[in-house]
Amino acid sequence: MSTMPSDRTPDSTLAFLREGYRFVGDRCDRLGTDVFQTRLLLEPTICLRGREAAELFYDEERFVRRGAMPVRGQRTLTGVGGVQGLDGQAHLVRKAMFMSIMTPAAIRRLGEIFDEQWRAQLQVWAGSGPVALYDEVGRILTRTVWAWAGVPLAEADVPRRTAEMHAMIEAPAAVGPRHWRGRLGRRHAQRWAGELIERVRAGAVPAPEGSALAVVAGHRDERGLPLPRRIAAVELLNVLRPTVAVDRYVVFAALALHDHPHWRDRLPGDDAATEQFVQEVRRYYPFFPVAAARVRRSFRWRGYAFPQGRRVLLDLYGTNHHPDVWPEPERFRPERFAGWRDDPFGLVPQGGGDHYTGHRCAGEWITIELMKRAVTNLTGAMTYRVPPQDLALDLGAMPALPPGGLVLDGIRPAEGVRPPR
Repeated sequence: MSTMPSDRTPDSTLAFLREGYRFVGDRCDRLGTDVFQTRLLLEPTICLRGREAAELFYDEERFVRRGAMPVRGQRTLTGVGGVQGLDGQAHLVRKAMFMSIMTPAAIRRLGEIFDEQWRAQLQVWAGSGPVALYDEVGRILTRTVWAWAGVPLAEADVPRRTAEMHAMIEAPAAVGPRHWRGRLGRRHAQRWAGELIERVRAGAVPAPEGSALAVVAGHRDERGLPLPRRIAAVELLNVLRPTVAVDRYVVFAALALHDHPHWRDRLPGDDAATEQFVQEVRRYYPFFPVAAARVRRSFRWRGYAFPQGRRVLLDLYGTNHHPDVWPEPERFRPERFAGWRDDPFGLVPQGGGDHYTGHRCAGEWITIELMKRAVTNLTGAMTYRVPPQDLALDLGAMPALPPGGLVLDGIRPAEGVRPPR
């Protein structure tokens, strides 16, 4: 029997909020381990990183998600009662609902709408001064996913809906006004989504067959019952919000093109290189910091005790930068993905395991599609400049982003690129 290494600080919550993405990895390095125990929010917590840790963490026989995410995260980011906190048959049935809309044809259509929206906005950018890419792409993605999901959206409502999505995304690890903006954004968006679900069910609003709106409104749970209005609203937002969150990955892709300009010449017309580039952006840059679960029943791993009910955090960022999995992890090297086969426990920016039966993000394929489209537009559909600005990523901020959202200016459509009809 071994004693698990420990961060002996009485409570590490403030350190976690201060150090962000580096919190788990720095302690693992200092303790010479990939597993240690600490206290977060006054609760004993086990922290893990690495491929073997990810494979353990996504073992549904050993871990459950119910009650794992802190309430502050549920009341801002995911919503209370969403698929992320379900287990067993309830989770399988709910996850199948999400995966039913992730067909290759549906994902391709989402990408086509995104391209149309990007090309339309390109004409606006060309007639303006500097723009913050994060703000602009957030609104593009709002228009895109609302249209794809079959959700009505007036153009005048785009800024408000985008702001609500951003507020929810930025709130879980925030304190003070930013956190409360996230709660308010969640409350407003969930009320709106609930009213929309009710109107669809009453026949007052048409929902295109097979759309996310129609699927969520018509879904029946493991008992054969329709989702309660509040839960259906949560799950509709669990389609919309994560898609808008891809704006961060688009910013990171543009940042990588700026920092590694030789890739701008390699990517146009090369689908394989674009795929490699996108995967390396997902590996290298910070997105979700950790995933949470609870021990289903007591067991031992590597000689260490995992007591029943103990909260466990998997360091997603640290696993994506683990030197045993990724040689030279702090170097941006897209070519490492040449000939790469999907490893559900080595590359975990949006969770690991199986898409259909586990808690891996249902929208991962959407993310990859949208990122590839964005990179193609950045390298082939437009020219632009990146003026002097602070582009440093503060890994203590969760979620991380360049301070100004990556400002571009001098934007022009590339030769031969025409606005959509």
